[in-house]
Amino acid sequence: MDSVELEKLKYPIGQHHEQTYFSEEDIQHWIRDISSFPEQLEQITASLTEEQLEYLHRPDGWTVRQLVHHCADSHMNALMRSKLALTEHKPVVTTYDEVKWAKLNDSMAADISSSLEILHGIHQRWTMLLDNLNEAQLKRTFYHPGQRREVSLGGVIDHYSWHGKHHLAHIRQALEYKGDFEREYIL
Repeated sequence: MDSVELEKLKYPIGQHHEQTYFSEEDIQHWIRDISSFPEQLEQITASLTEEQLEYLHRPDGWTVRQLVHHCADSHMNALMRSKLALTEHKPVVTTYDEVKWAKLNDSMAADISSSLEILHGIHQRWTMLLDNLNEAQLKRTFYHPGQRREVSLGGVIDHYSWHGKHHLAHIRQALEYKGDFEREYIL
């Protein structure tokens, strides 16, 4: 598999490109994406077997199980960072090594139902929080030391709209290829 094919598998909907300007309509669209993500994830994983949960989304990638648990981990952090940005002046957020987290026992072996429950609760609260932000609050920021930059709440909303779709596409990809990347595929 060449580097172009691997890039398509890594970013099936394309890489995220943060918008520097966004309208109220953009924000509302992204919040709807965030709000609907847990239900979409639950639908795509509802009838998966244990074998299917172990399908990889790309060579050397994560399993479907790891992807679901990663989304819970990532979105928990995003909600916390959003709340910090709203309640503190440019807080420095804690980073975490998502690759190492994905290799922990709970990500490797736990039933996905726990992460689906977490996501439903987080997204219900997160959507309520986001739906009530004013223009000034959307500009509030936190400092992300791993990215070495300030991130606005508008940017967080943009990113997590993409993030959910990105990982849903990974799961579809894993199911389509049955986790088998040893043979040639037409992408």
